[in-house]
Amino acid sequence: MKPPGAARPCGILVVDDDLRLAMTLQELLHQEGYTVEVAVSAAEALALQERNPGLAVALVDLIMPITDGLKLMEELHRRDPDLSVVLMTGYGTIETAVEAIKRGAEDYLTKPIDSQAVRKKVARLMEIFELRERVAQLEANLQHYPSFEAVISVSSQMQRVLERARAAAPTDISVLLLGETGTGKEMLARAIHASSGRARGPFVPVNCGAIPRDLVESELFGFRRGAFTGAYADTPGIFATAEGGTIFLDEIGEMPREAQVKLLRVLQEGEIRPVGSSKSRRVDVRVIAASNRPLSTLKGEFLREDLYYRIATLVIELPPLRTRPEDVLVLVQHFLTRFSKRAGREITLSHSAADLLVNYPFPGNVRELENILSGATTLSREDQQTLTEKDLKPLLSQAALPSLLTDYSSQPLSLEVLERVAIQQALRLCEGNRTRAASLLGISRDTLHRKLRQYRDGT
Repeated sequence: MKPPGAARPCGILVVDDDLRLAMTLQELLHQEGYTVEVAVSAAEALALQERNPGLAVALVDLIMPITDGLKLMEELHRRDPDLSVVLMTGYGTIETAVEAIKRGAEDYLTKPIDSQAVRKKVARLMEIFELRERVAQLEANLQHYPSFEAVISVSSQMQRVLERARAAAPTDISVLLLGETGTGKEMLARAIHASSGRARGPFVPVNCGAIPRDLVESELFGFRRGAFTGAYADTPGIFATAEGGTIFLDEIGEMPREAQVKLLRVLQEGEIRPVGSSKSRRVDVRVIAASNRPLSTLKGEFLREDLYYRIATLVIELPPLRTRPEDVLVLVQHFLTRFSKRAGREITLSHSAADLLVNYPFPGNVRELENILSGATTLSREDQQTLTEKDLKPLLSQAALPSLLTDYSSQPLSLEVLERVAIQQALRLCEGNRTRAASLLGISRDTLHRKLRQYRDGT
């Protein structure tokens, strides 16, 4: 943060026909390090906005001659929808505040103005502005550099992770990524591959826990025709498919011990022998492995030590989302930008909904956050632009249930919540296709439509 008195690249507009008050606010905010423009009329305010496209916040008097604060706010928003407007009024009633917020105000202040309240409200809105700018920059980078910039994060923990990954990328060393489910291990592995000399080669992900025990060897190394029942033709394995590129062995700790022995031999000798073949062939493949188990139990208990030392030339641990709350709102903004495009309308979070997410433990990490926002957007009304606590809470409870089951042992979930979340998950799995979602749920398409209308109408 810049020291007091240092001008920031984004600024604040104060609009009040009481010049004395406007100048007092200008001095107060300037002491906080902001650049501040002052206008005493709506016309002057609009002219200043045109000359200062980097405005972040406007403090607007509600009662002014010719054009009142609400009308000015609407015109300011028409020109810049992202401008945060705080209305100031000496007639501070609940009705006034509700009407102002309904029409697009971020907040309101009552006169006489309290200096501390101004500082707090402006600081919060400036943080939001800077967050949006940072997300926009990250997404702009993503368009040009689809590599490490794809990892949306501002936390110091993740920056250290990215520094280590960037250092490893140009080399051919084996990397072991550790982290809870949903922390982004595969995304980081793809980033390492995309920034390496193998970027033109294939990136082949393998879920080691999903391969049947008796098929691991043939899946990884291939097989020859007639090697076993059903082997009707020579088939290259995953390692051969990844030739010249990177193989990503996800959940490597779930690989059977006997398969680990053969994998170790391949990594040591750089050769594979397809099942049923008497000849070996060289392979040029980089290995990145991952596990959601802690290192203390992975090594020895789930992974042979000799294999561990072969694949863990560099170990990178991805921190869970609950330990880096500063990333939550950045990710929220990123996902809502994407879902807004999908929904055809701009979707935001209410302040209370944002607070709810920042304080939520996210046992499913970034993937869970994405699913929650996707589900809430899908189930929102077609004219709804702001997601509230009411939209998120049912999804939070169900999303946390697998990892925090004991937390709910005395708080049973209602059938309505379970039904709503089941529908949300079905729609997500079916990528929004309602016919397929209805089939997955075992209900008719008409029933699904009726349920969605009930949720959207709040009935």
